[in-house]
Amino acid sequence: MLREPQAAIVVDEFAPARKHLRIAIVTETYPPEVNGVAATIACTIEGLRARQHHVQLVRPRQGGGDTGQEHEAFHEVLLRGLPIPRYPHLKMGLPATRALVKLWSLHRPDIVHVVTEGPLGWSALQAASRLKLPMSSDFRTNFHAYGKHYGVGWLYKPLISYLRKFHNRTQLTMVPTESLRTDLAVQGFENLKVVARGVDAERFDPARRSQSLRDSWGAGPETPVVVHVGRIAPEKNLDVLMVAFEAMRVVRPDLKLVMVGDGPMREELARRHPNVLFVGARKGTDLAAHYASGDMFLFPSVTETFGNVTPEAMASGLAVLAYDYAAAGMLIQSGRNGMLAAFDQPADFVRQAVCLAQDLGHARKLGTQARETAAAMSWPTIVAEQEALMLGVVQAHASALNTATRPARTQALRRPAGA
Repeated sequence: MLREPQAAIVVDEFAPARKHLRIAIVTETYPPEVNGVAATIACTIEGLRARQHHVQLVRPRQGGGDTGQEHEAFHEVLLRGLPIPRYPHLKMGLPATRALVKLWSLHRPDIVHVVTEGPLGWSALQAASRLKLPMSSDFRTNFHAYGKHYGVGWLYKPLISYLRKFHNRTQLTMVPTESLRTDLAVQGFENLKVVARGVDAERFDPARRSQSLRDSWGAGPETPVVVHVGRIAPEKNLDVLMVAFEAMRVVRPDLKLVMVGDGPMREELARRHPNVLFVGARKGTDLAAHYASGDMFLFPSVTETFGNVTPEAMASGLAVLAYDYAAAGMLIQSGRNGMLAAFDQPADFVRQAVCLAQDLGHARKLGTQARETAAAMSWPTIVAEQEALMLGVVQAHASALNTATRPARTQALRRPAGA
């Protein structure tokens, strides 16, 4: 049980004087939960620890048996959470400002980094503000863009207003692409810095291709296989994928589509499309084998901030077809290492999908080039960029504190004796 601090907060030492930071990371999702945010923040934490920083992870408890982990220079703080509607396997953090004030009063971090914008993330901003701690954040999910896929498009303005207010309370917001930075800046977001996402090219590797796995799909060595990895949910624009699949089958009747993932649309899509293989959520080397055992990766989503599955598929040696934005727009040179369709233009997406199906040899050449592109996106390089930005925030905050306290100290020194 944390006790209420009895004395004023004392900054024991300014972080810039130390090589290693104490970093509090607040997120409402983390492995073993399966989603892009959980996977990438785990890679970030692993990278920061490898660079000798001390990491405190604050997240919701994921179940009754979840006790958290504690290792050298790493420990987890578990708080209350509730299942997210339509995604009961995921948790949403509850407000916890008082608990975080107590926690960070006793164990003061050098910086608070907020990953998600839910109630726990908002509590972290409030607690860090009260304690005058420097803050940074990630913009990772286009919640505001989901509205039209769930029939609540009228929520766009209030959601973007909340997100703007949320991120502008921090000294820095990391965004994954220049195009997203530009879009958010136009809408009033401040202090934006572009930091791409990395990919684990050792895990996601064409060498994990498995003919036995393909056999289980009914695919021989020369059978073209399309893979899709992600939530089976409305915001992923899966109706376009299904139209593209049926059009591809006209020119290649033996084509297979393998859907990796789970979500609220799975049962409906499986009923409507009995020729599609739904294999459920996969992770680790099993997920990597599912990627590598395909030939093409079709990704029609138009709501991504980055789309981690794009570099994962490229690293796995797949020919990726996606819309020209987010990770695909940044990484793919259409016709050389993948294919790009005009943003949110289903007819163009379907047309290019058919072109891929017509020439499996060309698709595999695109996959070879894609592997070379993705292999250069190492996590150590990305984490070094994140580290440099966090250090900059800490140093700027310390400088501002020194500037703010200097006039008061000067007045005290000038006060006459006996005054």
